[in-house]
Amino acid sequence: MPDTASAMNFCTNCGAPVALSVPQGDHLPRHVCTACHAIHYSNPKVVVGCVPEWEGRILLCRRAIEPRRGFWTMPAGFMENGESTRAGAARETFEESQARVQVEELVTLISIPDINQVHLLFRARMETAHHGPTPESSEVQLFHEADIPWEALAFRTVQHTLRHYVEDRRLGRRDPHLIDLGPRMV
Repeated sequence: MPDTASAMNFCTNCGAPVALSVPQGDHLPRHVCTACHAIHYSNPKVVVGCVPEWEGRILLCRRAIEPRRGFWTMPAGFMENGESTRAGAARETFEESQARVQVEELVTLISIPDINQVHLLFRARMETAHHGPTPESSEVQLFHEADIPWEALAFRTVQHTLRHYVEDRRLGRRDPHLIDLGPRMV
């Protein structure tokens, strides 16, 4: 279903009011302009990021912002218009860790329908050992696999990706993992 919580009031084409209705030939309600009849689609957001590695250690960031401030994550964020998934992953890595990376293969493609997001998380090689805190990350650190703070990871997507990453590294695999995450059980 479209995200009606972020309801639209006016058409971005002509400024007239929009109404939520099912357009002819469609099967879902959409915001449709009452004047020019433009159909406005609401689609999932794409999150891109990576698992940066330097000399066998994995770079993680302690979040300085909500949600989940104080918890550890790999650098990731919303993809921008006009950029490729790999360019977005590299940009987010620099913005959150000051690290410059060469983005490699996909580790996980995670669909999260409950929050209308798709996450694409890649392997990456750091170009140098340089890294540090940013406005988005209060701490940035390289971890040996045994020292990853599993109990303090920010999101399920981070847990899934890191578990697949370390297991694949151990087994010499580099195939992507496709994951559909359902609602979090209490």
